[in-house]
Amino acid sequence: MSPATAPSRPDAAFSPWALALAVLALAAYALLSHWLILYAADRPWAVAALFGPFLVAVTVWALRRRHGPTLALCAAAVALLIVVVARGGVDGVNRLLVVQHVGMHLALGASFALSLRRGATALITVLAAKTHTHMTPGLALYTRGLTAMWVGYFMAMAALSLAIYAWAPWWFWSLLANVLTPLAVAALFIGEHALRYRLHPEFERTSIAQALRAYRQTPVTPPAQR
Repeated sequence: MSPATAPSRPDAAFSPWALALAVLALAAYALLSHWLILYAADRPWAVAALFGPFLVAVTVWALRRRHGPTLALCAAAVALLIVVVARGGVDGVNRLLVVQHVGMHLALGASFALSLRRGATALITVLAAKTHTHMTPGLALYTRGLTAMWVGYFMAMAALSLAIYAWAPWWFWSLLANVLTPLAVAALFIGEHALRYRLHPEFERTSIAQALRAYRQTPVTPPAQR
């Protein structure tokens, strides 16, 4: 078969090497953020390093989905960040970091929760429909429950973040936000994927790469049920 007629590989963007590099990059950024928060959070360049990548990621996400309100908020946040850095940083940067961490989890929890409202399709059900040949009633019920589980996780993480900030040493909050949070998300995502077929061997098997690709292709608001 010639290269011109060779079938495309939709999972190529999520090859093991690409995933490994992404994981290493995220791990390096998490450790750098932890160090910056502990030893240089009051420096202007550190403020840019801590908030900049998050804003870039949200902006790219909004651009791909053409979500105007999020893009407007990102533009305002970038302008504010430029002003803060130009003025030499900001007092109380710790509180801003907590607000970012808690706000991100509340926003994610709300988006998942909204997809559970009457007349809407659960967000993970939408993702499953993109990766499975047939959406069975059992799979629809399972993915709806899984969406509710993620809502609980996001809300619990937001509450834990506030509690640790209020009652634990600052270094422990930084460890939670920068190291334990991504590890918890990865453990929950991979653990559920592995446990799913033990609990429901009748479900069609899909890969993590397919799930990631489906997420990239999913719009902000899941379609309503018909």
